[in-house]
Formats: sequence, C-alpha cells, structure tokens
Amino acid sequence: RRAGLRTSPAGLCSRLMPAPRPRRSLLEKVWDAHTVRELPSGQTQLFIGLHLIHEVTSPQAFAMLRERQLPVRCPERTFATVDHIVPTHSQKRPLADPLAEEMMAALERNAAEAGIRLFDAASGRQGIVHVIGPELGLTQPGMTIACGDSHTATHGAFGAVAFGIGTSQVRDVLATQCLSLARPKVRRIDVGGKLARGVYAKDVILAIIRALGVKGGVGYAYEYGGAVVEAMSLEERLTVCNMSIEGGARCGYVNPDALTFDYLRGREFAPSGEAFERAAAWWRSMASEPDARYDDRTALDGERIGPSETWGINPGQSVAVDERLPRPADAPDADRTALEEAYAYMELVPGEPVAGTAIDVAFIGSCTNGRISDLREAAR
Repeated sequence: RRAGLRTSPAGLCSRLMPAPRPRRSLLEKVWDAHTVRELPSGQTQLFIGLHLIHEVTSPQAFAMLRERQLPVRCPERTFATVDHIVPTHSQKRPLADPLAEEMMAALERNAAEAGIRLFDAASGRQGIVHVIGPELGLTQPGMTIACGDSHTATHGAFGAVAFGIGTSQVRDVLATQCLSLARPKVRRIDVGGKLARGVYAKDVILAIIRALGVKGGVGYAYEYGGAVVEAMSLEERLTVCNMSIEGGARCGYVNPDALTFDYLRGREFAPSGEAFERAAAWWRSMASEPDARYDDRTALDGERIGPSETWGINPGQSVAVDERLPRPADAPDADRTALEEAYAYMELVPGEPVAGTAIDVAFIGSCTNGRISDLREAAR
C-alpha cells in the first residue's frame, strides 16, 4: 500500500494490470494449477490430485513410511487395485504363487491400515489400473495423476497430466501428496487426414515412435491432436497415450472435448447433476488455447499410416505389413548395432517381407489394447 501511495494512478494501474501472457497449452495450465512452489533445484513441488497404487510397487513404499512413522497424507485421494499378479485360471486364496499371495496380502493390509479404498477381485471393480481409473470416472480432465507403473500416461487421453513413478516416489506421494518434478517441454503432434481400413490407434502411435524414435520424447510431454486423433474414441486415445512412454516422453495427452465429457457422464466417481456441468465447463477451459505456444511441433499424414508390425526388440523397430524388414547396412550408424542385436534375437532375415511370417503365439489383451472394444475387434 505504501508503494502505491507514492505512485501515480496511471502507474498504479500499470502495476496491477497483469502483463499479457502467451497462450498456454493444457500441460502449462494443469502444471500451474497444481504448483505448490518452485524448489531451489529448479523442480516444481507438484500437488497430485489422484494417486493409484497396486500390489507390485507399493509394499516397499508403505514400509518406508512405517520406518519414518509417517501416515498417509491424503488417503481419500489414493485408490488401490490388484493388477499385475492376479492369476488367470483361479483366484482362490491363498494364491498358488507364494510371492503373488504375499503381495496381495500386503496390499490388503496396507490399504486397510491407511484407510485407502481397495478394488480387489471381490469388489467387482478390480482390473488393469490404467483401465479402471477411466471406467470408474476417477480419471478426469485437468488432473495430475501418478501411479507406480510406467504406462500411467494412459490417463492423458482424458486431458489429464499423468506420470508413471518409481517406488520412492510412491512413498513421497503417500506421505505428502506431492512430487518434485521438472516441468517438461511440450511437443504438439498432429495426425491429419483419415486412417485407412484396418489401421488402428496402435498403428498410429507406432508410426509416431518410428518417426521420432524411442528417445525422441525425452524431456517432453506429447500433446496429440489433428483430425485422426479427434475422430478417435476415448478407448483409442487411451492406446495412443499409453505408449507415449515407449517414445521416451514423460507423459502424453489429448485435449478434452465433448466426447470426453460424454464418456465421463454417469460414471461412479464423476460429478453428477449440476456439479457435472460446472466441472465440464472447467474441464473445457483447461484445453490448450488455439494459438498455444509449443516447444516443438510434428505432423504426420494419417492416410500414409499402414497396419504395422514391431519386428524387433524395441517399439521403434517397426514396419508396415507391406514393407520389407530393414537392412542394417542401410541404417544410420547410430541405429546399426540395435538392428543387429534385434536380428540376432528374433532370427529374422534382413530385407525379407514381413507379410507371410509364421505366427507361433498370439497374445490378445494388455494395458495398451485390453479393453472390451479391443477384444471385440479381435474376435471380429
């Protein structure tokens, strides 16, 4: 106030009026909304709106809390499910695998002691952690989400900023509901045109990774857009965002739209009634501005993407099914060693067509393509 008294009215107004700021992307809006403070390290103390845990990466985190005699800070923001170790044939307890039974029991005990809601097999809500979040309406636009699994980027399909984290970070979120993270740069990836028959979301993300490389996204968040992405169902968008990690990105997301809101309407943990309409208005406001500033932009022609096959030992080693396998001699020096290792492991022949290769085993269902729509399409 004292400074204002010594300032002319015009000068005071100029101080009070916010300076014009560049149009922001969704990543920037969500990051700013969840920033607690900037740390001396240059990282951000970022509040995590939703924390999902499962039986593999959480036992050690809870043990570390007990060693420090720390409670779970926000148990109402943490949800647990049994994910990786549920047997296919029989879920009768005790589980046949002693280690699986030990992890199952640990999650049950930890969730009960901390007051965390657990979706176990008996609840009717148990499933892949990246699938039940959206299906139950826990995953919502504009959120920060963390889970001790690399494919947590899946939730970005709803316009959330979602991170896969390690066990020590699971501990940090349990204890503080925050993470210390460096703000990533943002790369906008537009996929234009229209996909041909028999080309799916998995082919789109494989084409992106093939174009940018498995390390191309290091230091970036990927924002997916363009006519192809906008035409995708929510489940297809989940597939694209899921594999952002295979492209080296810290996370990936699609801006929320009417399709997002229609999917969430009526879900168990989503707002309802007038609260849903208010939430949808806020969700819409979190989308990237039409003239948002990006650190990098990439465009792909959807009509040139074909059904693809990952033939090697990383997701960047892919070809369309009507192409031939690459020859190491034709590859850049930096890629040649990886190609030679892939051929030694896969026992395939460079230069041969991939079409016609005999299939010994087919596995259907995963956190990338394990939703009911995927299984129906496989059956069709």
